[in-house]
Amino acid sequence: MLSVHQRCAFAGATTVTLALLAAGLPSVATAADAPDLSRFYGQKIKWSACKGYEMPKDMQCGKVTVPLDYANPGDGTLDLALARYRATGKSRGSVLLNFGGPGGAGIPQLAVGGEDFMGLTNGYDVVTFDPRGVGQSSPVSCGEGADEGDGTTDDSADSSDPQDALKAMRRAADECAKHSGPVLRHIGTVNASRDMDVMRQALGDKKLNYLGFSYGTRLGAVYAAQFPKKTGRLVLDGVDTLTEPLAEQGLVGAEGQQTALDDFLTWCTKDLTCPFGQDPRSARKEVVQLIGSLDADPVPADFGQEFSGQDLVGAISQALYSRQMWPTLEQALNSLLQDGDTRWLMQLSGGAAFPGTAVGAQPDGGTAAAAQPDDDTSTAAKTDSGSAAPARKDDELTVTASPDGGLVDPVDVPIDNLPAALMAINCADDPDRPSADQVTKEIDKLRTEYAQVSPVFGEYRLTQVLMCYGRPKGTDYIRDEVRDVGTPKMLLVGTRGDPATPYRWTLETAGRLGSSAVVLDNKGDGHTGYASSKCVHQKVDDFLLYGSLPDNGSSCGPPDSDD
Repeated sequence: MLSVHQRCAFAGATTVTLALLAAGLPSVATAADAPDLSRFYGQKIKWSACKGYEMPKDMQCGKVTVPLDYANPGDGTLDLALARYRATGKSRGSVLLNFGGPGGAGIPQLAVGGEDFMGLTNGYDVVTFDPRGVGQSSPVSCGEGADEGDGTTDDSADSSDPQDALKAMRRAADECAKHSGPVLRHIGTVNASRDMDVMRQALGDKKLNYLGFSYGTRLGAVYAAQFPKKTGRLVLDGVDTLTEPLAEQGLVGAEGQQTALDDFLTWCTKDLTCPFGQDPRSARKEVVQLIGSLDADPVPADFGQEFSGQDLVGAISQALYSRQMWPTLEQALNSLLQDGDTRWLMQLSGGAAFPGTAVGAQPDGGTAAAAQPDDDTSTAAKTDSGSAAPARKDDELTVTASPDGGLVDPVDVPIDNLPAALMAINCADDPDRPSADQVTKEIDKLRTEYAQVSPVFGEYRLTQVLMCYGRPKGTDYIRDEVRDVGTPKMLLVGTRGDPATPYRWTLETAGRLGSSAVVLDNKGDGHTGYASSKCVHQKVDDFLLYGSLPDNGSSCGPPDSDD
């Protein structure tokens, strides 16, 4: 569920996860005191040509400014980077895109994959953004050397003594706070949703039209709950769960990706150039052996670091989101096994549903006269029941992000921003917190469960159980309050063979959202349907452009069918 990043982070997910544990969690804004947000809702975006290497000439960039803390808007601000393709015909406003993650920067993905959305420019400006803590928008980080020399190695993740692993997590957490700055305490989907409402007003739209993929469906659902009167045409593709704890999500993810890996190896072994031979069963064993070998003896990689078995798992994991990536994965594995070259796999480590790499834009921007926002405070987010981590003094921070909340130059985005933001946002959204005693007591049982589900992805996904250890309790707003949203009809697309967001999550989320939700059943494979299914693509565009919805429960056939 991760998005493309211009410089793919190749550190193993286990290592990065441990490095993020116990860092500060955001305090979610409350509407009780109705703080004055008029200066934020009065902005007009100043668009200009995007700056950066090989940026599309017809893509424009800008920014909006949002409060760091919506409950205390005078305590600081953040600039959020935006990009757009202008409407080619008569525009009915904007459609805002989020490509998933969490932690995925929108601007580089729109630069690479913009062709997929050109049909929408028949009626919209197509807009995307780097959410708070992501990309150019005050990116969070644990430091490029956070996994070196501090105990946060793959050995600590799989330590026979859970107490050793917990101590390593706490040591690494200080590095995350040092490099992330104040945005870390205010990161998460609830605040990102409020940011989108500021964008809506700045774009000049009375209602938000939105297309979200994977994690972006969680973000869209939260917006619908917070701002039902401002919700326009919403499409959620690759629907995320709103209720399952991270531990359950990890099991689901491991199982789905194991199935996708088995399918990939069946496909690969039909090719004489498959690095694992021509027998699928033997190929599965060879993959497990290769991961174990690299964990025991990592190979050299770029930036003076090493490439381990868990790094390989992370790269394979991303490539399995789309069948279009399978030839690239096969080539990357051949490069590793034949030449010891990890560069292809390092690129895949930060990949997603819309593969590719790009250098982000450097937007210009400005603000204009004030206007009072419309009142939607009755559905605003509740405050965390847990307390936020105490703020550090400025002289204690070694902050990667701009200290004044301004945009960061694309070349200065930390290499670990993608996994750092993913962990921070997921923890901010999850109210469950295992105690040290619980981790110690249950870790062996969990290891067995995850290994049974997937011998390849089990250990990798188990980190999701531990990654929020030591952090204050996350918000319960998503799990408790995002239901029966009372918006206009919205379209939810679920793909039967999705390895990351199973089809049952689409049905469960539709049930929670209530009568507003209309489900489209995509009978294909891969993560999300818009880019891989012409049928899904057409039905989504028809809804966004013309308001034409398919019947609830209708379907699109596999890519090679006529449906």
